[in-house]
Amino acid sequence: MSSGRSSAPLAGTSLTPDRLEGLADRLQPATDGTIAVEAPATADRIGSVPACGESDVDAAVAAAREAQPAWATTPVDRRAAVVDRFSDLVVDHRTELLDLLQLETGKSRQTAAEGLFSVPSACGQAVARGPEAVDDEPRDGGIPLLTTATVTYEPVGVVGVISPWNYPVTLSMADVIPALVAGNTVVLKPDEKTPYATLFLADLLERAGLPADALRVVTGEGEVVGPALIDRVDYVAFTGGTETGRAVAERAGRNLIDCSLELGGKNPFIVLDDADIDEAARGAVNACFSNAGQLCLSAERVLVHESIYESFVEAFVDETRRLTLGTAYDWDAEVGSLIDADQLDRVRSRVNAARESGATVHTGGEHRPDIGPYCYEPTILTGVDPDSTVACEETFGPVVSVAAVESTDAAVAAANDSTYGLNASVWTGDRGRGQRVARRVDCGTVCVNDGFAVGWGAADAPMGGFGDSGLGRRQGEEGIKRYLEARTVATSRVGPLVPPDWLPMGWVVEGASTARQTGRRFKKVAWSLLQ
Repeated sequence: MSSGRSSAPLAGTSLTPDRLEGLADRLQPATDGTIAVEAPATADRIGSVPACGESDVDAAVAAAREAQPAWATTPVDRRAAVVDRFSDLVVDHRTELLDLLQLETGKSRQTAAEGLFSVPSACGQAVARGPEAVDDEPRDGGIPLLTTATVTYEPVGVVGVISPWNYPVTLSMADVIPALVAGNTVVLKPDEKTPYATLFLADLLERAGLPADALRVVTGEGEVVGPALIDRVDYVAFTGGTETGRAVAERAGRNLIDCSLELGGKNPFIVLDDADIDEAARGAVNACFSNAGQLCLSAERVLVHESIYESFVEAFVDETRRLTLGTAYDWDAEVGSLIDADQLDRVRSRVNAARESGATVHTGGEHRPDIGPYCYEPTILTGVDPDSTVACEETFGPVVSVAAVESTDAAVAAANDSTYGLNASVWTGDRGRGQRVARRVDCGTVCVNDGFAVGWGAADAPMGGFGDSGLGRRQGEEGIKRYLEARTVATSRVGPLVPPDWLPMGWVVEGASTARQTGRRFKKVAWSLLQ
């Protein structure tokens, strides 16, 4: 890395180039190449990080593998205590972390805060659930009274985490923290657009007492570092696009290692005929335009009962027009920047294509270089061709289409008419009705009268996708169990389970069958008495 950088704060932040360089210097790679890091709010270069190669990944995984046995034998309550201290440090360093998140991603400060404060919640659940998840679990033996069975849970070893740019703090720690509590060590590959927040968190974990090499970070191009990491670790947790996810799963499968994948979504937002229109419109603004729509849980398809369609569109447009765009390091703006020029081109091209095919733009639809080089207005479309790209594929930007549906059944059918199944929401004046409809929607998480926050905020409950939206679950006990190998220890209290030589086999079979049936009947009677 270069030296002699300025110690003057970067405009509007508590950060200096020296501070960023110091974070990157933690890596000490064998390779010489670097990757420039840009601030989306200005398109200015703010620093660089090593472009790690295969040899760097090899060294990081080897170091993590050497550190793993000692970490695994550390009592789970002590592992959890490290995570608990880390949670406190995240809160203590919130100003610097918020500045860093805004600097790297171009988020509004409001959105940055939402992501930052989900980390203590994830830590709290990992601390609470970790001991229970790794505990031995008694199971029924094959022959009651004569045999026993116990399931033990062991860490898989070294976990590779590949995290995205849109929520570099939230989504990296959602995978790293439960892996560490479960007794694994981790090699973390952040997106090359947002490496500094991850390096900052790694530093905080060390300050919290995480042993050296229990978490290693490797920066670099995804097509170089990603495959090298998958080929060396024992488990992969990936968050990103569906096509890349397929490649990750294929490579993991060839290596016969397990993986969890949180991938894309084309999330539906269903407004039933009894919904409070103003409430649903406010909810839609948050569901569709948080983080400038660069959120895997964002709603991109709004399906409204035809009886309230016109009123809803009017209210939704009015609420959207009130949104404030900005990239300043204050609390005023609600919507920030897109991440880079490629993302801007993706959003702009899809809106333009929708216009050309006859869609109506009710608000937005314009690039705003006066605010920031990659800023784009929150955009509401109607009359979208249902077979168009903007209707079927994830845009990952502040763009949503609204369509009328004739009934609840039609809304559910339209919601499920997608290869994706990550998140959905249902809006109604009758919560019980909303919960019944939610059970019919083919998504891993369905929120009633909220866009996504109640689902993501339920850190004790699993979150993941159906179909092209991924494999496995994060959060809750399931989010810890994915990082554990189950071992069954079965014991006989009477020695080998073979019949004695003097007993005819026919008698053995008849006796075993009678005993089995008697046992089943006893269980049924006992169960009925307990009801």
